[in-house]
Formats: sequence, structure tokens, C-alpha cells
Amino acid sequence: ATQNLYDLLDKVSQYYVHQLQTHPQRAIFENYLQQRGLSAKTIELFNIGMAPDGWDNVLKTFGTTELARKQLNEAGLLSSNDKGRTYDRFRNRVMFPIRDRRGRVIGFGGRVLDDSTPKYLNSPETPVFHKGHELYGLFQARKANRKLDRIIIVEGYMDVIVLTEHGITNAVATLGTATTPDHLRLIQRSTPEVVFCFDGDRAGRDAAWRAAENALPLLGGNHQLKFMFLPDGEDPDSVVRQQGAENFNSLVEQAQNYSDFFFATLESRVDIASMDGRARLVEIAKPYLRHIPAGIYRDMLEQQLADRAQTNTELLHKHLERPPQNKSKALQKALTASTAISPVRMAITIVLQHPELHSAVDKFDKISSLDRPGIKILAELLETLRQNPHLNTAALLERARDSEHAEHLQRLVLQPLSLSADELKHELVGIIQQLQQQALAERQTYLTAKPFSKLTDAEKEEIRNKTI
Repeated sequence: ATQNLYDLLDKVSQYYVHQLQTHPQRAIFENYLQQRGLSAKTIELFNIGMAPDGWDNVLKTFGTTELARKQLNEAGLLSSNDKGRTYDRFRNRVMFPIRDRRGRVIGFGGRVLDDSTPKYLNSPETPVFHKGHELYGLFQARKANRKLDRIIIVEGYMDVIVLTEHGITNAVATLGTATTPDHLRLIQRSTPEVVFCFDGDRAGRDAAWRAAENALPLLGGNHQLKFMFLPDGEDPDSVVRQQGAENFNSLVEQAQNYSDFFFATLESRVDIASMDGRARLVEIAKPYLRHIPAGIYRDMLEQQLADRAQTNTELLHKHLERPPQNKSKALQKALTASTAISPVRMAITIVLQHPELHSAVDKFDKISSLDRPGIKILAELLETLRQNPHLNTAALLERARDSEHAEHLQRLVLQPLSLSADELKHELVGIIQQLQQQALAERQTYLTAKPFSKLTDAEKEEIRNKTI
């Protein structure tokens, strides 16, 4: 079935390319690509195309049967409105096919040329496309370089494409999500060095720190991670077009090592000149260091932390070491850290960081009736995973990106969890069972307090069958 989706997506990609070459309204799209400085060779390399204006161009061309329409929908190429009308997802956009590392088209990104929103639109999660697992441009980078000594991670499609136009063929981009551990594992199979390229403003530095946190479990070994920050108001596209590839490469060479960025960020939060500030630095760094695999790199980071905190390395190491703990002590530590974590918050954190554990939860149908902070978020997450069991952490965050809880969920994803996978599963199941029981008890209290004459037939039946 997935092979059919790959074949369909490839045909649609060719259709978009053909439209850019032949459509009567192609001039505005061609002008845009020329203004961005793209040659015909680069446009062909990335198979850039256009989705013409109109509600059903792809639907009419490829959806001639019910099965074909079903496949179009499964491939993320159709959308539906509240009235049940189905139409093309991508309309009046420059189209960028997204390829996996084997070169298969797995989805699309589309950019509008007017003031419509959203400016960029990606394919949704599908059986073949998972944003948290894929990187735009990785296939082309591997094809252009027999040996990739370094990969630069930038923020957008056009950054990758314009850099390639100027001879910098080792750039890739995430697909509207933060860099995930899965992204890094994918890249580390191809290169020994990764350079994150971000804007120099606050948002760029925050994004860089999220990438640094996500990289913790992968540090050490033969791989290097670095961070480069562009001048305010600049992006890779503007730098390379205005200052040239040599200037951009010079900035890459000046990229900050992971350890320097790590400690500079943490030290910015404390008064390093005072003893209290240095003690605080150790406390802040502790949970991060524990997420780094044991080895020489972690030992050297501990040595550097000791130097910066002006303390004895042996004393610091003893402080950082986790003593053997039984499950109950480990659980107590995970739940109490610096501030107590409520069971609901703990459950949300587990589900976000380990979505696969949702399958261990049997029933959660009653919990949404509880009046608890976060209970609606937890119920929605579990229901989303029940309907879409393949979703990973990045996909869950992407779905919540525009919600009022987005920032809160981002923080919970980074919350250290000091338990094994089995312990986390046991903890999640226990919390949900406890919440279910609380909901049942509250329902029982409500029904028994209600005058019998005012009970509905359904409520009376509920009491009789003890199904509450």
C-alpha cells in the first residue's frame, strides 16, 4: 500500500513540475524563482514546480476513481471543509517535493506568492511522511557529495536551495519542527560534523538551545555538533546572496563548539562571579549532564563545569553521580525534582516523550470529566494517539503548535525523566487507572447525592448496572 503512495506522490510531483513549464499563469512563479536567484539547473535539481490556482486540479487529474481519491487523501494531497467538500490541499503555490534519503517523494512544501496564509504549508503526517524523521535536502546533499564532512542545518527550504545555487551543497532543513533526536541520528549516519545555523535573535537562540537539549543523548563518540548565529535580520539566503559563499563559509568555520554554547547559555542564567551563582550553575547543569552517555566527552564536560564553578572535580563528580535507587525512590525523585509534578503533568510528560507507551493504557474514557489542571490536554493526547498510533513526539508538538498550550508542551518534552522505559510505562498506566477511579468515585458521589426522583432513566440504569 505504501508503494502506491510513493508512486502517486512521484506522479503528482512530475505534474507540478510540468505545470511550471507549461501553465498559462506560470510567469509569476518563474519571476519569483528568478528573483531568488535560482538557475534552471537548481530548479530542476530540486524538482520545483507549481500548484495552479483552482480548487480541484490534482483531484480531477488523479482522483478519477473512489480508490484514487482515497489514496490522494492518504497521501495528504486533499483537504476537507466543515461541509464535507473535498479539494486540493495545495493551491496557487510554489511546490517543493520532499524526498526521503532514498530519493522517494514523501510529501510537499508549498509557498504562496501573495499575502495568503499560511505562507508555507507542509504535507500532514501520513504513512510515508513524518516531519520529525525527515530533512529537506538530505537526499540532494548526499547525491552531490561522495563524502559529507559536514552538514549544515538551516531553517527553510529556500535557504537550502539558495545555498546549493551558490555551491554550498551540504545544507539541509527541518520541516517546520524543532530538530529532533531522530533528525540527528539520521544526519549522523552521513557525516561526522553537524553545524546548526540560526538567526542571532532571541528566537534563534531559543531554537538553538532546544536543539542542544535534544542532542544530549547523542553526544560523544565520533560526532561533533556546532552552532553558528547569523547577524540580526539576516538568514542564510540573504548572507550568501549579498556577501557570497566565501563569507558564509567563513561564518561556518567560526561556529561555536557544543560545549562552549552549552556553558555560555547556562552561565547567562547565573551570576558566575559569586559563589551562589557558581553553585546554581552546577545545579542547573546536573540534569543535562546526566542525559549525556557515559564516556570521555561527559567526563570532560564535568571537568569543564568544575573549572567554571571553581570546585573540585572529584567532589563535583560525586555530587553528579546517581546512587543506586529502587523503583520507589526513583519514582519519588522523578515526581519531586525541584517542584512537585502532579500526576496529570507526569502523565502528559511521559506521553509526549514516549508516545509509544500509550498502547499500554487500557481505558481513559472517564478522565475528561475530572476538574484537574491539564486533564483535557492529557485526554486529547491519548485520544489522538489512539486514532494515530504512529505519531511521534515531533508530530504531537506539530499538531499542538497553534494551541494555547504549545509552549507548555514544549517545556514538558524537555523535562528530565529519571526512570527506565518499563518504569515509565508502569507509572503511566498507574496514573491513568487512578484518574479513572477518581472519575468513577466523583460520578458515584454526584449520583448518590442527587434526589432519586430527579435521576434520568440512563442514570438509574447506570446505578443498577454499576457501570459508573
